[in-house]
Amino acid sequence: MHEPVLLVIAHGSRDPRHAATVHALVGEVREQRPGLRVETAFLDFNVPSVQGVLKSLAAEGVRDVVTLPLLLTRAFHAKADIPAVLRTAPRELRIHQAEVLGPDPLLVSALERRLYEAGLSPADKPTTGVVLASAGSSDPEAIAVIAEIAREWRHTGWCAVRPAFASASLPRTEDAVRELRSLGCERVAVAPYVLAPGRLPDRIAAGSAGADVLAGVLGPAPEVARVLVERYGAALAAQRGSRPLRATACA
Repeated sequence: MHEPVLLVIAHGSRDPRHAATVHALVGEVREQRPGLRVETAFLDFNVPSVQGVLKSLAAEGVRDVVTLPLLLTRAFHAKADIPAVLRTAPRELRIHQAEVLGPDPLLVSALERRLYEAGLSPADKPTTGVVLASAGSSDPEAIAVIAEIAREWRHTGWCAVRPAFASASLPRTEDAVRELRSLGCERVAVAPYVLAPGRLPDRIAAGSAGADVLAGVLGPAPEVARVLVERYGAALAAQRGSRPLRATACA
């Protein structure tokens, strides 16, 4: 019996770097789970569309699909957009919804990987303040998750960690950078808590002008790919003894 197909659903962007990064991350997932069929679809701007991939899978005779939102928090896209799209899936498909990626300790490990790649080292932690810069959301639950990640990350040895947002919420990246300066941190680093380049990550970069270090986006970090693999496995475990999900929000 074949394993269910993993369908990774990304938001999409007019910026070509976004799709390229998503495909690179999916490639890392395939390397970690050889033999698993992994497909990619986009909600907007890029092809293939979610509807198009689901129709193609059904036409091939595929019956079980695990859909995985390539999202870091349970905000609007996870709660509304993706469930709405999945309601239009071919009826012969049994769709099982995986959870969004965050929060997860592996994502924090990926953030640190990117900071070290940008020039920091573990020895710099006690004297470095970090801005945890996310895209932002109007969803209070999503904002609370980012704030909690920042609080927990601070306990791993950094001088201070402050959340910031590129849109919809405050503070902005540049405000958090100034706050860390005022706290007396010897250096300030910005860690983008985003998966791929695009308009909002560019806004984060622009707000990082006063920082000493700007890390890269999470992208195809092996830790991020590992989270996808684990979410897929958890969705398979959850489907045993439960009905397939078609019209419910992401967990």
